[in-house]
Amino acid sequence: MIIKEITIRKLKMTMKHPFTTSFGTFQDKDFLLLEVKDELGNTGWGESVAFHSPWYNEETLETNIHMIRDFLIPLVLDKEITHPDEVSELFANLRKNNMAKSTVEGAIWDVYAKRNKMTLAHALGGVLAKIEVGISIGIHEDVNKLVETVRGFVEEGYKRIKVKIKPGYDVNVMRELRKHFPEVPLMADANSAYTLADIEILKELDEFNLTMIEQPLASDDIIDHATLQKQLKTPICLDESIHSLEDTRKAIELGSTKIINIKIGRVGGLTEAKKIHDYCMERQIPVWCGGMLESGIGRAHNIALTTLPNFILPGDTAGSSRYWEEDVISPEVVVEEGYITVPTAFGIGYEPNMKAMNKFTVEEMHFNAE
Repeated sequence: MIIKEITIRKLKMTMKHPFTTSFGTFQDKDFLLLEVKDELGNTGWGESVAFHSPWYNEETLETNIHMIRDFLIPLVLDKEITHPDEVSELFANLRKNNMAKSTVEGAIWDVYAKRNKMTLAHALGGVLAKIEVGISIGIHEDVNKLVETVRGFVEEGYKRIKVKIKPGYDVNVMRELRKHFPEVPLMADANSAYTLADIEILKELDEFNLTMIEQPLASDDIIDHATLQKQLKTPICLDESIHSLEDTRKAIELGSTKIINIKIGRVGGLTEAKKIHDYCMERQIPVWCGGMLESGIGRAHNIALTTLPNFILPGDTAGSSRYWEEDVISPEVVVEEGYITVPTAFGIGYEPNMKAMNKFTVEEMHFNAE
C-alpha cells in the first residue's frame, strides 16, 4: 500500500466527570486523531494518547504534533508499505516518542486491515469474540462516595475495579472497599507515588487480596521494584517502566513484575505491543490492556489488541459513556455485563462520527503526496 494523504486533527473534549490521580485532577482532554488514506481510497485512523502536560511521560500533545508533522509523516507519506510491522522499522532511528509513533502506526494498521478485508483484531491474530473489561476510578477525597461509585460499577457488571492510590490515601481506602466488596477483583494503581521508604505501608496492602499493585515505584525503575516484589505477596504490575520488549525482558528476568500492563501508545504501537504479548505468553506472565482516557478511536485499537490470547486479565477499556456525553465513533463502545463484543466490520470496526469530530476539532493539518 502507498499512503497518499494524511490529516492530523487536534480535538478538545470534556469528560463527564473530573479524573484525579496522584499527579492531579483534570476534566478537559485534548486529543490528536490521525487519518491516513491509501492509493485506493481506503482510510485508517490512529489516536495519540499524549496528554497536554508531561505528567505521565515526557511526551505531550504539542511534542507529538511536532514529531508526527516534521519527522514521522515524511517517513511514510508516498512510501510503499507491505505490512504495518515495517512502520516501526522505518521509525527505528528516532529515539523514544512512542506515543507519536503509535499514532501513525495505528492508522496504518487500520488501513491495512481494511485493504485486506479483515478486522483489526484478526489482522493482529486475535481470537476472542468478546473481551472482559474493568474500570479505572480516580481518587475520591470522600471514601463513602468512592464506595458508592464502586458499587455502581459492580452492579453494571464490570469484571475488575482499579482504584488510584497515593501516600495517605491507600491502606484505609482499600480496607473500606474490601469490607464492602469482599469478592470483587480489586487492584490499586499508584502511578509511581511511592518509594522503598514506604515498603511497610505497601506490605499492609497484602491483607486485601488485591489482584495487583500497579507501578508503585518510580516511572523509570525496574531495580527497586524487584526489591519490593520480594517483600510483597501481592503481584506487582509494571506500567510506566515498560516501553519495549527489551524493558519487558529485563523486568521479568530481574523479578520486578509478575504482570505487565500493555498500553499501545506507551510501547510505540501495535507491533511492539504484540511482541510483548507473545514474549509474556511464552513465560506465563499475564498481560492486560491499560487505558489512557481515549476517545473511541483509541478505544477501538485497545479492543482489537485485547483479543489476543494472553490478555487474561480485564483491561481498562470501559464503554464510551463512562467518559463522554458524545464519542467520535459510531456506534459507540458499549459494555454489557462486563463484556465488550468485538466489532466485525473491517479495520477498527467503528466508523468515525464526523459530525461529532468536527464539533470537537480545533485545528487541522493536511499532508499530500506530491
